[in-house]
Amino acid sequence: MNSERFTTNEAAERLGVSPARVRQMVASGEIESEKFGRDTVITAEALKVAATRKTKPGPTPKAKADLGTIVPKPKRTTTKATAKKGSK
Repeated sequence: MNSERFTTNEAAERLGVSPARVRQMVASGEIESEKFGRDTVITAEALKVAATRKTKPGPTPKAKADLGTIVPKPKRTTTKATAKKGSK
């Protein structure tokens, strides 16, 4: 039995993701973990399983608009603000 355990920060470094992502993975059950008091620890075996698991890609970014087709908005003209009656 491999007794090596990692914190969420250490696991994040090894997986190449953020600590918040590791906590998400733990909460969703993607990574097995154990609680020791307030700390969550992840075994080396669980990290190996998580590292080999294929994940779905995220959404694809939308293409940027062609700058030649954008029509600029007309400039606003400003007027002087009038003072309120009765103000001191």
